Amino acid sequence: MNLAPYACDPALSRGRRFPEAAAPTRSDFQRDRDRIVHSTAFRRLVYKTQVFLNHEGDLFRTRLTHSLEVAQLGRSIARALHINEDLVEAIALAHDLGHTPFGHAGQDALNNCLKAHNPQSAGFEHNLQSLRVVDSLEERYPEYNGLNLTFETREGILKHCSRRNALRIEAREPGGVAHRFLPPAEAAGSLRLQPSLEAQLANLADEIAYNAHDIDDGVRSGLLQLEQLEEVELFSCYRRETSLAHPLLRGRRLLFETIRRMLSAQVYDVIDATTRVIARRGAANVDAVRQGPPLICFSADMATQSAALKQFLLKNLYRHPKVSETTESAKQVVRELFAAYMADPLQMPQAHTDRFDGVDMTHSAGVRPERVVADYIAGMTDRFASKEHGRLVGRAAFPA
Repeated sequence: MNLAPYACDPALSRGRRFPEAAAPTRSDFQRDRDRIVHSTAFRRLVYKTQVFLNHEGDLFRTRLTHSLEVAQLGRSIARALHINEDLVEAIALAHDLGHTPFGHAGQDALNNCLKAHNPQSAGFEHNLQSLRVVDSLEERYPEYNGLNLTFETREGILKHCSRRNALRIEAREPGGVAHRFLPPAEAAGSLRLQPSLEAQLANLADEIAYNAHDIDDGVRSGLLQLEQLEEVELFSCYRRETSLAHPLLRGRRLLFETIRRMLSAQVYDVIDATTRVIARRGAANVDAVRQGPPLICFSADMATQSAALKQFLLKNLYRHPKVSETTESAKQVVRELFAAYMADPLQMPQAHTDRFDGVDMTHSAGVRPERVVADYIAGMTDRFASKEHGRLVGRAAFPA
């Protein structure tokens, strides 16, 4: 692998929380990727919502297919930039491991449940939960909880973090993955430290992937029409380009070719814009990347067009009345599951109740019951959560 000097080199990794001998045939980042792919949380992503609930159709994206698309886009761009493809892939495959069932609706409901039960709670955020999964909740190895991933992969997974949560992680892991969210007092007003280029790329590839596939799923669902999308410049310009190249093309082939061209344009834009920025700022090594502003980027024009597409999808798809209707039902399922397990924890498997006030690798104190309940619910797939809700509450949340 011909790595640029500002790429993460696995031979120079900051290592794992629990030291391990190197694998004979794989780099540390390849090993991280393999551990993620074989994890229980990764398999569950196949039945977790992206936008449309799992029961609404077999062809809509799930968290698993979304993660695979992010990894593919990330690797393609990483190869052109000569940064570490394996690290980008590991971060991309792990970035949604902490998502609840029912997507952001489940996350919002679980966050509200935790804060209502305990106002001092840190609440629930899927990004932090992804780190909890790989650091603590997976139980696959005899020597430790979690997957014992490298610092660089864990850093990329934690792409957002409140100061409050960062302080909690920092207390357990001084100078670790949350340190960049805690700039020193004397640095007030200055840019905070950045993660690796590989982490920055995984984050942008996430945005590129969901914008594109949410158009596809929105049209497939009937909630978006091709005519509506004409108001979105990033889509309409490639729709016109496709029609000029293929005048007889109609229906799904027209949609697919338009999205393909749109994706390609964004990928090449990121490669070109990032190459120019790195050359201008002279990022000589990984430390220079961390000390400066973000480097992985769109051009100014593409950033504007991407933002406009996100706003269109927010207004016309994510807040569509039919999506909102299922969103409210999903929130009710999570609220009622939380209430049922808090009232009678023995409704959960014993492996979960055994964690009450036990050792938690992501906190300095014991595990409070409400956090155990939240971890259990967050790990559910859409269909298991629906089934459990029916068992505990006695009614179907999503009538057939």
